[in-house]
Amino acid sequence: MESSGTLNAHQLDSEQPSQASIDLYRTLSADIASGVAIISTRLRSHDYAATVTGYLSVSYDPPTMLVSLFDGARIADAVSEAGVWTLSLLGSQHQGTANWLASPGTPLHGLLNQVPYRRGPATGSAIIDGALAFFELRTVEIHEAATHLLVIGEVVSMGRDATGTQTQDPLVHHGSAYRRLAR
Repeated sequence: MESSGTLNAHQLDSEQPSQASIDLYRTLSADIASGVAIISTRLRSHDYAATVTGYLSVSYDPPTMLVSLFDGARIADAVSEAGVWTLSLLGSQHQGTANWLASPGTPLHGLLNQVPYRRGPATGSAIIDGALAFFELRTVEIHEAATHLLVIGEVVSMGRDATGTQTQDPLVHHGSAYRRLAR
């Protein structure tokens, strides 16, 4: 069945994409709606945490997840070295936390001073209070992909902190902004 809309295709050069292609990709990929989460780890007595939207469930047996981290980021280095991490899925009430941990130049010392959290029993990494769900993971593989690292982890502990209607109000990223699901 043909669409009545206009198809505007932009073919990329497979060798090296132009800046225009990169900008177009950035614009178009912003239309991918995704949940918002915090990844965290603890390394040499320091907490590392960052807001992420590039994550997914890989397998149920065994429970396995993947997160995409910018290769030059402190969190990528820390997760790679620590070998364990947590992923806290955020509800709409966590927008301030998401903004804080997505900000460039956040401090290394005291990063989580203004964020309510507790330590995960299996990894010691921060679990954000009120998380819709949380997963503690042990890294099993890391793959380089363009400018990012794809970190695959096997779940070693999981749970939920949110209650009642909070579980039905996830924080979503779409169109370069945080959104709520319409009710």
